[in-house]
Amino acid sequence: MKKEEHTKGEDNEEFEGGWHPIKDIKDPCLVVIAKFAISEYNKHNNLSLKFQTIVAGDEQFVGGINYRLVLNVTDGSKEGSMMYEAEVFKQAWLYFMELN
Repeated sequence: MKKEEHTKGEDNEEFEGGWHPIKDIKDPCLVVIAKFAISEYNKHNNLSLKFQTIVAGDEQFVGGINYRLVLNVTDGSKEGSMMYEAEVFKQAWLYFMELN
């Protein structure tokens, strides 16, 4: 997961195996994936970021699904929210998710 530094739409080529925009970023399954990404990032970096919303997202089908999500998060400070990009690989049939 990294702090978001580019605008939506970059590197968004439309071809098989490539990244494609997620049609419904309000899907409850995506919220689970976003919260997983934040939880894993917090564990590995000793932080306490909190999920707010999914701003944008792309998906890629490759022996599972890669999700690239732009997330609005807070860290509990009074400075407001920040945007982070997270990439998560999911294989639903194996109940497997991994933060890249």
